[in-house]
Formats: sequence, C-alpha cells, structure tokens
Amino acid sequence: MEFTAEQLSQYNGTDGSKPIYVAIKGRVFDVTTGKSFYGPEGDYSMFAGKDASRALGKMSKNEEDISPSLEGLTEKEMNTLNDWETKFVAKYPVVGRVVS
Repeated sequence: MEFTAEQLSQYNGTDGSKPIYVAIKGRVFDVTTGKSFYGPEGDYSMFAGKDASRALGKMSKNEEDISPSLEGLTEKEMNTLNDWETKFVAKYPVVGRVVS
C-alpha cells in the first residue's frame, strides 16, 4: 500500500479499530504488536503514524526531529538508523511505503 504522510497519521494508535504504523526511510511497518511502546500511553507514542527516521537516527524523542529527512545526519546517526531499520524488519511486517 502507498500512504501519504496525512494518511499515515491516521494510524497513530488513537483509534483502537486501526493498526499502529511507524515508517522508517519511507517503509511503513505495522507495529501494533508493540502497542505498549507505540500506543497512546507508550514511551514511543510520538513516532506512531509518522516517518520517524530522523528521530531514530538521532536517538531523539523531540518533536522537531520526528521527520523523514535524513539531511545532515552524521555517519554514526545513519548507522544507528540502519540498526533500527534492521530491528523493525525482523520484528514487524512491512505494510507499505510513504509517497509524497
């Protein structure tokens, strides 16, 4: 499936009838099984319904970092992001891509 950023935002965990999605580098993962982390009360709820690539690379929960932009990330931050992506691929199903 293809999602716009606006469509992706509808899968943020606030509607219990919908799955919870998080995107990394444009790939959308169904993280519903991790709702204790990504659901409304979870420590990583700010990533739900968004492409959290930049924030994951920077290991940041700051709103301004929750973005698909990789511009200006250091090599270390890109390696961190790639590690997160590997973990997500192993743990959660890919359900689509974010398109502009």
